[in-house]
Amino acid sequence: METKMNMTNLQETCGGVTAAKGYLAAGIHAGIKAKSEKKDLAIIYSEQPAVCGGVFTTNKFCAAPVSWCRQVNAGGKAQAIVVNSGNANACTGQTGAKHAQMMAEAVGAALNVAADEVLVCSTGVIGVEMPIEVIEKGIGECAARLSADGADDAATAIMTTDTCQKQCTVTYEYQGKQITVGGMAKGSGMIHPNMATMLCFITTDLAIEAAALQQAVTDAADATFNMVTVDGDTSTNDTMLTLANGAAGNAAVTAGGEGYAEFVQALTYVAGKLAKLMAYDGEGATKLLECKVSGAPTLADARLAAKAVVGSSLVKAAFYGEDANWGRIICAAGYSGAQFDTAKVNLWLESAAGKIALMADGAGLAFDEETAATILKEREIAILLDLGSGDAEATSWGCDLSHEYVNINADYRS
Repeated sequence: METKMNMTNLQETCGGVTAAKGYLAAGIHAGIKAKSEKKDLAIIYSEQPAVCGGVFTTNKFCAAPVSWCRQVNAGGKAQAIVVNSGNANACTGQTGAKHAQMMAEAVGAALNVAADEVLVCSTGVIGVEMPIEVIEKGIGECAARLSADGADDAATAIMTTDTCQKQCTVTYEYQGKQITVGGMAKGSGMIHPNMATMLCFITTDLAIEAAALQQAVTDAADATFNMVTVDGDTSTNDTMLTLANGAAGNAAVTAGGEGYAEFVQALTYVAGKLAKLMAYDGEGATKLLECKVSGAPTLADARLAAKAVVGSSLVKAAFYGEDANWGRIICAAGYSGAQFDTAKVNLWLESAAGKIALMADGAGLAFDEETAATILKEREIAILLDLGSGDAEATSWGCDLSHEYVNINADYRS
């Protein structure tokens, strides 16, 4: 799956959350997931104090670890992140809040850092109390295994219905220093804009002020994770966290100051790649859908239209059936709330097999069904929607809706 570079100075590499200087990670099987030997507990640790930035679910039933992270993030400082899969610790009342605190305290004791500088995240089944004794024991074991080579194990440990790891790393030059931004994420179902059942953790060795990092994380999330949808459901646990420890040795970046735009581009690139991987790995998905909207009056209009198209169940079902039913795409754009002149809209579908025009100046075009079918057989398909009403553009990502999605979610708890 290819992703275009947005900066000539940006180079994609490998290493995930431990690629940047001064970070260690580990992932182990602690026994949280019943009847499973899969890894289910991860820790990310900065060897020196770091500033943090985060964005979180908009679901009113936010999980206990989300509430804990919001408090830590408000302080702007964190040195470790602990993550478990197999249990969401959501809708678990005061017991859940206590368990989230106990996880932070266990990490703090193991790593000799303050508990209020430990971020806690969970993912899995909602409404089940955490096996806290199992987790506390696992935290000790996981902390003992922290290493600069632990990124792959950590990325595996946070997976639930994911079928593959999701990692991305980039480097760039700033003030004569090599800056690294590396991340990992999980998510393949219950994915929808305004965050989703997704967890994302990004680390960097850039020195940046906490307020600037928070703004950068917010902007990056708006352009990426808030532009991806699998099934229209927003979860209770969605979290994106970024640590910046300054180990690169540059002068601290401020919001809008020198080096800020370059960092936002690098952060957005990593987040965008991870968001795209979520859509690619959507539960039961056979197609990755990328909707590129151009010609919108404003960025808000472009984003509204793009999200509506990939979020439409009818659009998703049509692509699963490899049916060029372009009317569903136009319908979704029309009800999205975006402002545009319908008489100026143009539409194409594109994949590795070719490109085909379906609409010009607001009217449908005659097209060859066999050519369209060949284009739609590919794994990755682009929907190119020109609204003809301005200069703003946005991209969203989604996937098709298959029979397998129903099968996966019909017995998720079993």
